Amino acid sequence: MSFRTRLKKKELLYGTILTLASPEVAEILADAGYDFLFIDMEHTPISLLDVQRVIQATQNRCACLIRIPSIEEGFIKKALDCGPAGIIAPLVKTAQDVELFIQLCKYPPEGQRSFGLGRAQGYGLHFQEYISQANKHIALIVLIEHIHAVNNIDKIIHVDGFDAVLLGPYDLSGSMGKPGKINDPDVQSAIHKVESACANANIPLGVFGIGDDTVLPYLKNGYTLITVGADSIYLGTAAAQTLKRLKAAA
Repeated sequence: MSFRTRLKKKELLYGTILTLASPEVAEILADAGYDFLFIDMEHTPISLLDVQRVIQATQNRCACLIRIPSIEEGFIKKALDCGPAGIIAPLVKTAQDVELFIQLCKYPPEGQRSFGLGRAQGYGLHFQEYISQANKHIALIVLIEHIHAVNNIDKIIHVDGFDAVLLGPYDLSGSMGKPGKINDPDVQSAIHKVESACANANIPLGVFGIGDDTVLPYLKNGYTLITVGADSIYLGTAAAQTLKRLKAAA
């Protein structure tokens, strides 16, 4: 079963963010049992070649989703040609943003994605097979992380062709002039507006949180695409805790 199918069926899916350009780290996280890796090209130096190496290293272990830097044709077509299970569009603000994203991700006649001969197409050896299935199997996820998107959410959710909404509460709070204040009543009101819109449209909803304690409340509210923590956070936290225990024992 493809990741997109599992996502659309609202299966509970757990993932974490990959910020380090390391296939070995990706393998470790995949073997830990995560359903997907959120490969972040927006806020990290990860290149498309790094992305491809990560996808190759984790193949058949877990799905790889790429957060592209922006909704631009050059980024999208090269990212898709690496062969990910899905693409995450950052900083969506309007229905027009979503429409453009879908057009650039889908092959004709559903969209305007151009035809390449990359890893996804078996370097040309599986070209026809891939292009006949790509529109059906690649998950398209829009990241709602700005108050403008919240204000436009009723129009955004009625755009046909994307598969899930991922809520970015930290950037959302920042766009409201309340950075990091996730529990502020105004921020919570904006979050609830997104939740209600997605529930009414039966659109799968996801969220990012730093730790398990931060995502648990969202689990109780029906979120199914759960992104928790990041490779660098896990590494730094575990290292610091071990050193602290050793120093205390000494």
